[in-house]
Amino acid sequence: MTIILRRENEREAQPDWASRFAAWADQVKQPELKRFYQAGAVAADCPLEDVPFVALDFETTGLNPERHAIISVGLVPFGLQRIRVAGSRHWIVKPRLPLIQQSIQFHSITHTDIHEAPDMAGILPEVLDCLAGRVVVAHHRSIERSFMDVVVKARWNEGLQFPMVDTMAIEAALHRNKPLDLWARLLNRRPMSIRMGDSRARYGLPHYPPHHALTDALATAELFQAQCAYHFEPSTPISDLWY
Repeated sequence: MTIILRRENEREAQPDWASRFAAWADQVKQPELKRFYQAGAVAADCPLEDVPFVALDFETTGLNPERHAIISVGLVPFGLQRIRVAGSRHWIVKPRLPLIQQSIQFHSITHTDIHEAPDMAGILPEVLDCLAGRVVVAHHRSIERSFMDVVVKARWNEGLQFPMVDTMAIEAALHRNKPLDLWARLLNRRPMSIRMGDSRARYGLPHYPPHHALTDALATAELFQAQCAYHFEPSTPISDLWY
């Protein structure tokens, strides 16, 4: 099955991540960023079966990276055939803005939880080391990449970019980017949900309680493995899926 994730003009605009990483490694000043870019990016023609991935999830106080903050980070390294649970990491971090009640109710991370927690600056070097040389996988890529960029700019005055695979975009291409047929419209059916839990259920994956960064990262890794097993050949180049 062929899944078209991007329009033709978007395909043409896809960056050469390996070349960009090499250029950025020479340009950035922050040692941790330099080390991250020097680790390089996977080649665009690398087959999925050979790509080292890392699932990344943030819990945040809201959806706007300019006005809201990260309060927890979860990551899980994996490949198509194996999830490396021993390499998983989870941090609770102290946001620069105060917690709001809505956020506490949503994530169950309280003022007590963040009282002794580090600022993102304290864990950024370790997070970047965990991401280095891997392709990041997330369910809705704009959250993780945009929040990371804002955090790095605020702490180090330099931006951060990296290639990502979006499991939500894959589900959208399968179930949301196609018009409903006449019968579905007559029955007033809604487009299929591409939320994490509903997406996992379509592949027979178990339900996990949401809104915990590490659990959601694990859920994302499992979902992507299932998507690859159902819809992509192991020889598919990573450039067909990344952004």
